[in-house]
Amino acid sequence: MDAGLLILRLVLGLLIAGHGVQKVSFRLGGKGLAGGTEEFRGDGFRGGRLTALTAGAGQIGSGLFLAAGLLTPLAAMAAMGVMTVAGTVKWPKGLWVQNDGYEYPLVLVAACAALALTGPGRWSADHALAVTPWPVWISVTVIVVGPASGLLTRLVLHRTAPAGSGTSHPRSAG
Repeated sequence: MDAGLLILRLVLGLLIAGHGVQKVSFRLGGKGLAGGTEEFRGDGFRGGRLTALTAGAGQIGSGLFLAAGLLTPLAAMAAMGVMTVAGTVKWPKGLWVQNDGYEYPLVLVAACAALALTGPGRWSADHALAVTPWPVWISVTVIVVGPASGLLTRLVLHRTAPAGSGTSHPRSAG
């Protein structure tokens, strides 16, 4: 079981962190902070540079903490929040990833929720620091608060379409 949780944490955490790196740098195929800023603006978000920096930092931090199994429920909550925002961007395209849908963000949110409930396993920083197991109420709380924070972020930062435009954003990429 611990080996399975380690593999899940490493893959999940490093992929989420990699998404963050792409938003703020030219590494891993990213287009730098200017490109991340333009991506958010193109998806209809206000805040530009600060939005891209915050999302990128949230993904990098939560991903690395998940990979290490450090403060796992809180890392899962942050990752679920950011990936819920990504899911809302892709929502109009439907579920399936081949249509640029929200399938991938949904899988990441579900995997984070699973880790919040199961814990990171013995081969983790949480175990080494003797902070596991986390109480169930914390896990349940983060599973609710993570996606809720993503939906609230979408509500607060997403621009509404001008009257008569028929669209809320010019493109839908995550």
